Amino acid sequence: MVVVRMVAGAGSVLAMLSLSGCGLLWSCTDSTAERGEADVRVEIVDTDERPAGVTAEVTGWRREPHPQVPEEGDQIHFGVRFEGAGRGIDPAVDACAVDEKRVVLGCQTVYSVMDFGRDTTDTVDGYLAVGHPERVAEVLLIPNDQSSQDRRTCEDDMKDGGGVHPPDTPDRGERL
Repeated sequence: MVVVRMVAGAGSVLAMLSLSGCGLLWSCTDSTAERGEADVRVEIVDTDERPAGVTAEVTGWRREPHPQVPEEGDQIHFGVRFEGAGRGIDPAVDACAVDEKRVVLGCQTVYSVMDFGRDTTDTVDGYLAVGHPERVAEVLLIPNDQSSQDRRTCEDDMKDGGGVHPPDTPDRGERL
């Protein structure tokens, strides 16, 4: 008798959920944030294009061999300074070496480790391997925060995936 009541009760709960619009199918949607305008100094924005409270700036760059693999020839050695109080993120931006027409020759994501809750500064550097380092005219930063570690899509996880994702890193040959 108890089992019959539990089964009947479970059926009525499912019926109430269905009638209330809370069906068993998940409504998962994926979208990608629009890429912000690349520049030498940018204010980092989240996936909703709201300022994150941190700026990033290219402090300089030069062509030189990477000290660990000098036989590979010249790469682009660059520095980036992150400043601000932030909103609880360790920001990451894409740094891209471009030619005089702002055509991407190579990009990499640059991560900062900041002490949030107060104004702070973090300086990082990196090397970009590009096909033609002699063509590099400048190094630009893309303002979209790339620090999100949870990039599950609806295809990956229908229940917990989805939402707005940061834009993809620019491909070589793309114009910024």
